[in-house]
Amino acid sequence: MSASQALRRLTVAMSMVLTPALAPSSAGADALIDNVRGITLDRDQRVVRFQAIVIDAQGKVVRLVPVGEQPPKPTKKNPGPRYDWRADMKGRVVLPGMIDAHGHVIDQGLAALTLDLSDTRSLAEAQARIRDYARANPERAWIIGRGWNQEQWGLGRFPTAAELDAAVADRPVWLARADGHAGWANTAALKAAGVTAATADPAGGRIEKPLGVLVDNAQALMERAVPKVSPKDRTAAFLKAQQILLGYGVTAVADMGTSIDDWMTYRRMGDLGALRVRIMAYGGGIDAAVAIGGTGPTPWLYDDRLRLEGVKLYADGALGSRGAWLKAPYADAPGQRGLGFLSDDRLQNLMSRAAMDGYQVAVHAIGDRADQQVLDAIAELSATYKGDRRWRIEHAQVLDPADMAAFGRYGIIASMQPTHQTSDRVMAEARLGQARLAGAYAWRSVMAAGAKLAFGSDFPVEKPDPWAGWAAAFTREDAQGQPPGGWQPQEAVTREQAWWGFTGGASYAGFAEGKFGILAPGQRADFIVVDRDPLAAAPADLRRTAVQETWIGGQKAWERK
Repeated sequence: MSASQALRRLTVAMSMVLTPALAPSSAGADALIDNVRGITLDRDQRVVRFQAIVIDAQGKVVRLVPVGEQPPKPTKKNPGPRYDWRADMKGRVVLPGMIDAHGHVIDQGLAALTLDLSDTRSLAEAQARIRDYARANPERAWIIGRGWNQEQWGLGRFPTAAELDAAVADRPVWLARADGHAGWANTAALKAAGVTAATADPAGGRIEKPLGVLVDNAQALMERAVPKVSPKDRTAAFLKAQQILLGYGVTAVADMGTSIDDWMTYRRMGDLGALRVRIMAYGGGIDAAVAIGGTGPTPWLYDDRLRLEGVKLYADGALGSRGAWLKAPYADAPGQRGLGFLSDDRLQNLMSRAAMDGYQVAVHAIGDRADQQVLDAIAELSATYKGDRRWRIEHAQVLDPADMAAFGRYGIIASMQPTHQTSDRVMAEARLGQARLAGAYAWRSVMAAGAKLAFGSDFPVEKPDPWAGWAAAFTREDAQGQPPGGWQPQEAVTREQAWWGFTGGASYAGFAEGKFGILAPGQRADFIVVDRDPLAAAPADLRRTAVQETWIGGQKAWERK
């Protein structure tokens, strides 16, 4: 399906959803979402159950009606509450909308509309998929896609340009690795980018030999040759991503690495009334943030659906592509320690520049050396930049236990992704060796050190599935129940703590706790209707939770057909 066809279909679908069957129609009139089995957490992470939600005309919760409360009998003197409209949920389970604390909205849509290799299990299967896609899309000058993972293929090495040529040789092919921190190019693409065996590794990047894979900052050599995404394709990608998110019950997301083109797409959608999901945007670097917001974060727009909150920076790469910056060499590559992207001074200068204008700072750090660098920078800057800064470290996957106390000392947000642990387990053991696993994906230890946990998926690296993330967080098991009892089970959090990470914790991480994240008076009425009680479901059943309806601001934004 072409981007134009996808855009037409998605526009029609959204037009059907964006005119909800039930919506407040007069100022000051309340609405009643009735006959529910409602469950939320309060600010103290205690479970609250309710049977109805009263919503005002601005789409905010007025009150939760407790279980067992009998409505007053109307009399002539006291006719009782008047509701402009009422929705009978027929006893179904209602929960607050889920929040993904770390995702990439436009990338999710582009991944869904282009070549997806995420489920391939061998190099041969990937080659066949690429070949078939190229034959089905003869009009495409470049073949673009993502999702390959040499670890999943059991390859034991990176693929090469020659192996990609075996699938498609007549036009350039550029395929992002599953983690987005490496790309695979064929010979035609390398030629278009001017990359040869003599090309030097750029700072913070690596060109694998034999040629074919460019790691981290080396990808910029290719990206300058790849055709830019058009506004039409970007719009189609947004609408596709929004439908996917709403279908999982995700009502808000922190968009990590927002470009000015992304922002303008969100603004166009907001102006058209097509922006449903709430986006907490983090500019992809200082320049992007300044281009979007100028001298500081933007105010909330479109009834609290869009705001530029902060700046996203990178300290290192990813573990799967051996770009994560480690204190000691990789166990399976003794000559490598990964890639540090910035000097200490440069990182501090960038963080200071962002903090000076009031931007929240979020730094990608996966390896223990990168995490140490960011923690040291925060320690240095905290003496100057006072107040509630909520410094964020994105991923914090491999930590030296000796460094963990700094999270609590400086009120740092640990923005972590539970499904990374279940996907990475075997690879992480190979990359790190047993000695460094004590600080790997260490949710409970980081929380015990005083960090505020915010959970997400890093979509499209992983599926934007909060139910899989929730189950993984308190079991440390994957979808097949492996390993039984959980991997490094001492790092599991409780079921309620995991839920908070995908709701109140994720909103707090984006300075949005006053807007949404739980169901309570004054909060936006963002809720989902699901097919089971997640607090009573076995982990395998929790993963199978089906979202039936997604409501944002008291309006139905999505419904399962």
